[in-house]
Amino acid sequence: MDDLRSTITQLLSGMTFTLIIFFLTLVFSLPLGLLVAKGRMSRNRILSGATRFYISVMRGTPLMLQLLIVYFGPWYIFKISLRDLSVGSLDYRYVATIIGFSINYAAYFAEIFRGGIQSMPQGQYEAAQLLGFSKSQTFFRIILPQVIKRVLPSVTNEVITLVKDTSLAQILAVSEMFIAAKALASAQVSVTPFIVAGVFYYLMNGIIEIGMNKLEHRLNYYS
Repeated sequence: MDDLRSTITQLLSGMTFTLIIFFLTLVFSLPLGLLVAKGRMSRNRILSGATRFYISVMRGTPLMLQLLIVYFGPWYIFKISLRDLSVGSLDYRYVATIIGFSINYAAYFAEIFRGGIQSMPQGQYEAAQLLGFSKSQTFFRIILPQVIKRVLPSVTNEVITLVKDTSLAQILAVSEMFIAAKALASAQVSVTPFIVAGVFYYLMNGIIEIGMNKLEHRLNYYS
């Protein structure tokens, strides 16, 4: 029991940065994904082609590889010292982790948003124009609220996947929960830390699923 308590305590400490990765990735990737989606639907062929290529690369290569490129790229490509890229006392490996996760998930969210936006009837745009709404007012006040309602189940799936993908931060030696579980399992010569970590991931996803289901039910005001 003492080992179990010690394991839980240390994993909870490692869980702090797991949650930081999770929340900051959502903060940056959701609005970035919306911007990429708009660029993907642009009539400008250069912008549309660039965003299409970005999405293709992000979805077609492993997240682990992207994290390594974001971390080592500044040095190998531009000869920039990684120490110079640190933010205050925050080591660049943590910054690179957030950047890598954000640009990866933005690509997935972009395609989800694009599908939701393109599913909206053209008549809504025409009606808004007749009522005197500008393009930005039409999008943010009429289209976007409906798009959020439509894409919420798909976004929920990606958010749940994000929780599990945070374990990939170990590739940059970031002290998140999974790397703490590996260290404890090695020290204790036991699989218990992995089981406890699995329970923590499951509980996190359970909380997210319950919250997103409630939000989906709340937005489903016509049912």
